[in-house]
Amino acid sequence: MSLAVYPGSFDPLTLGHLDIAARAAALFGTVVIAVAHNTSKAGRHLLSAEDRLDLARRATADMGGVEVDLVPGLLADYCRSRGASAIVKGLRSGTDLDAELPMALLNRDLGAPETVFLTAAPAHAHISSSLVKEVAALGGDVSGLVPGAVAHALAHAMRRQGHPVP
Repeated sequence: MSLAVYPGSFDPLTLGHLDIAARAAALFGTVVIAVAHNTSKAGRHLLSAEDRLDLARRATADMGGVEVDLVPGLLADYCRSRGASAIVKGLRSGTDLDAELPMALLNRDLGAPETVFLTAAPAHAHISSSLVKEVAALGGDVSGLVPGAVAHALAHAMRRQGHPVP
């Protein structure tokens, strides 16, 4: 089997992310949830990189073939350093493909392995980190959208920002 890298900001990690990671591990043997610093989201992360790493590790502790790591720089460099045979990205809709395709092509130009797109499971196709944060900020219950530890961390982060928390 081989190793695949599943990059993202995971701010926050959702049940949809975990589903993609589990399915990727079944295909490749090992998948690394690679918590990346997204420069287009700089300063807009709700959770710190350390918190996102910790939460992903806690959520995947019982998932065979899934590791969690930080991507300190270019994804292509990280993939080469790990000997990755693929990058995995989840797609919920055509809009996701429109955003992900240019990144996949650029990563390939930079020497990264091919990007493999996995479609979201229907039960998770509507879940995005952005929507989860919006629901949480408005005091909604996100417990059916994220792992328990993530729901707790979101509630804490929302309280710090003065948002209502159920």
